[in-house]
Amino acid sequence: MDKLPLGSEQIRELLPYRYPMLMVDRVLELTDTETVAEKLVSANEPFFAGHFPDRPIMPGVLVLEAIAQTGLFGVLWREPDKRGRGAALAGVKSARFRRPVVPGDVLRLSARVLRKRGLIYRFEGTATVRGEIAAESEFLAVFLDWEGKT
Repeated sequence: MDKLPLGSEQIRELLPYRYPMLMVDRVLELTDTETVAEKLVSANEPFFAGHFPDRPIMPGVLVLEAIAQTGLFGVLWREPDKRGRGAALAGVKSARFRRPVVPGDVLRLSARVLRKRGLIYRFEGTATVRGEIAAESEFLAVFLDWEGKT
């Protein structure tokens, strides 16, 4: 893999998502258990047209999706045998939203593997803007084959 930071081309090599659902723009750090990435929140994001037209706010579920994609990227980078498999969110143990994410924000995303059992991974993650926590979560993800089976 190339040197950090990693850009969209390298990210698309591992993550199966594409615009408008690819929520990771750059990967900044990779360790044995943690991945740190960024999402540049553009005023042109399609979800801002309806959420909300007069006061655009990034939907919280998409902030969580960005955190989850960050964690998924780290697993795929560290464990090449998982590449080519699908992945799905299997559960959210906790989620807190502490500040709105608006056009122009740069989301700094961090996801850390807490535990893994077979194809199921437990993560904790945060999204910050200018050092302030926007969202934090503990969640489960499972790797699948493309027919949806583990």
